[in-house]
Amino acid sequence: MLNNKLEKALNKQINAEFYSAYLYLSMSSFLNEINLTGFSNWMRVQFEEEQFHAMKIYDYVLERGGKVKLDAIEKPPYKWKDVLDVFKDVLKHEQHVTKLINDLTDLAIQEKDHATVNFLQWFIDEQVEEEANVSELLAQLEMIEGKGSGLFMLDREAKQRKFIAPTE
Repeated sequence: MLNNKLEKALNKQINAEFYSAYLYLSMSSFLNEINLTGFSNWMRVQFEEEQFHAMKIYDYVLERGGKVKLDAIEKPPYKWKDVLDVFKDVLKHEQHVTKLINDLTDLAIQEKDHATVNFLQWFIDEQVEEEANVSELLAQLEMIEGKGSGLFMLDREAKQRKFIAPTE
């Protein structure tokens, strides 16, 4: 059974994951508006991943006998300067989420809830992958200064990305 501190913190993380989904959906819309439909697709996949993350925590709270208490989701921004600006924000956001997951893991360790520490390890690994993927794409966008034929090549590549739910 989850203690109250961890239940509250996990509920807060569910909200953060849904906010991430909402943010990426907003970015997808912006990228679609500027005719970068491949990058728009990339963000829609991010949206689906974040929803998956939120529901994974949601199910865990219920499995541990806790109560899920959904809260309002903060309104995300909807306008950026360009594609480079979008991906700089993505990296900052993923670094923020990494900190949230690390703080949550620290709390689980402090509360001596080994099951939750074990559960959160998946998210720690996921954040390493998320930051690496975004860093690589951002570096490529910076190399081409977010312009020209290189941008269209990256956009075409981003269109191929699909969401595949991780297997347990």
